[in-house]
Amino acid sequence: MLSKFLTLALAASMVSAQTYTDCDPTKRSDCPARKAVGSKPVNIDFRQGKNKFFKEAEGTKLTYDKDLGAVFSIANENQAPTIGSEAYIFFGQVDVVLRAAPGPGVVTSFVLQSDDLDEIDWEWLGGDNAQVQHNYFSKGCTETYDRGGFSPVADPIGAFHTYTIKWTSEQLDWIIDGQVVRTLKNTGIEGCAGYPQSPMQIKLGTWVAGRKDAPQGTIEWAGGLADFSNGPSDGYYQSLKIIDYMGGHKEATEYQYGDKSGTWQSIKVIGSSGVVSSSSSVTSKATTKTATSATTLQTVTSSTALGATNGTLTTDATTTPTSTTEEVTETETAIPTGAAGKVALSNMAAMGAAAVLGYLVL
Repeated sequence: MLSKFLTLALAASMVSAQTYTDCDPTKRSDCPARKAVGSKPVNIDFRQGKNKFFKEAEGTKLTYDKDLGAVFSIANENQAPTIGSEAYIFFGQVDVVLRAAPGPGVVTSFVLQSDDLDEIDWEWLGGDNAQVQHNYFSKGCTETYDRGGFSPVADPIGAFHTYTIKWTSEQLDWIIDGQVVRTLKNTGIEGCAGYPQSPMQIKLGTWVAGRKDAPQGTIEWAGGLADFSNGPSDGYYQSLKIIDYMGGHKEATEYQYGDKSGTWQSIKVIGSSGVVSSSSSVTSKATTKTATSATTLQTVTSSTALGATNGTLTTDATTTPTSTTEEVTETETAIPTGAAGKVALSNMAAMGAAAVLGYLVL
């Protein structure tokens, strides 16, 4: 099933980057409640072997190295090793220690994704050993591709780094080795630039964007066609830590959508003795606004670079990474950034992790 969906997804026009969901609660009223990670943090060390917290996607066969961790190996363009959690977080923090897979056309991804297609991404191109991409999507909206950004990082293919997503109802931070490289504020705006806010599962994987049957725009974004003539491309996930903020509550066993709005306030947090409360009881500074344009993100860039061995920060910019803050407002002008933005405008085929992980049917 995975390989069939992969073929269809990558043979399609790639204008649509919508991820997969088997039941969208904003469109259906019969979607099941999802298991919560809950109050106990999850610590996984893949150097110790397979962990039952994650489920392998169809066709996925991982090996485990006592020093490097879980090995996501791709030997041909039809392979896409992927694992996903069955438990969800409702805001929280996820730290992943990984080394990206090498080679043009090969992509490594760390993604948080909800049933109604909110999404938060980290993504590495195997032909780019100097930076990492980060992106977000709201309710699967792919009308615009102006939300992606890039951050420099030293040797992401040859060295392990800790990549973090820290996500609350008010603010989303992308963090590399303890340093914030991008921040998104929740201003309550709706539409494509809306804030990701519904419970999410964790997905880890590698895949091939540089396929012979992929659209030209996708191949260019991926850095060219993948070449496995010299052997497989291996990505390594060493360890991760997951903390579930549980929507601001003290306990959670399940999360359930209270209506079809997809807002965080509508999510019901279910505890051991029933519904703890609706998340609307948790105070938020964000207010609902309607975007005057679907393209309302301005990305701020700097020349920040992170050391590969010790995670120390060096910068030539006049501002620190913590000041790289994106305020999504009704009046800002969108500025597409990096290769993803260029491909979106010139080829109408930009493809971030939302496009990628559309085939990750778990």
